[in-house]
Amino acid sequence: MADPLLTVARLLAPAFERVAGQPDVDPVVRPSDHAHAQANGALALAKQLGRPPRQVADELVAVAAADLGTIASLEVAGPGFINVTFTDEFLARQVAEIAADHRLGVSPADAPETIVVDYSAPNVAKEMHVGHLRSTVIGDALARLLAFQGHHVISENHIGDWGTPFGMLIEH
Repeated sequence: MADPLLTVARLLAPAFERVAGQPDVDPVVRPSDHAHAQANGALALAKQLGRPPRQVADELVAVAAADLGTIASLEVAGPGFINVTFTDEFLARQVAEIAADHRLGVSPADAPETIVVDYSAPNVAKEMHVGHLRSTVIGDALARLLAFQGHHVISENHIGDWGTPFGMLIEH
């Protein structure tokens, strides 16, 4: 499954290179609150070209509009941000790929590590309460997520204060 943000960067790169007149111009694609993605590279490119950012963004949208492919629309917003909206077909394809993948689209860790997760630690000399359950569930969830990413996880559920119970056993 291709990363949607990398897909946008790959699709917009030729337009950025054409407007800049040079190769390897980064469109700087990020997630957006106003669309599926946002390309912020027009701001840096405008500074480099000595032109207003919104004018550069408008030109980029006009150049890129010829070959959108998986992009439904490009809109210039604010001082020169380019909001990107994907086609419904692209989104449906992404969801289908994730659903078919046994890892659900989660990439394995690039460099697996050994990670110790120490959690819960109830004091056996005191009553258990719901707070112990919360830290146990959170610790177990973290350990499982890290293991799913490919890390070697050592789960340590430390039982604290053994002294009091053993003292009571010896006494009675």
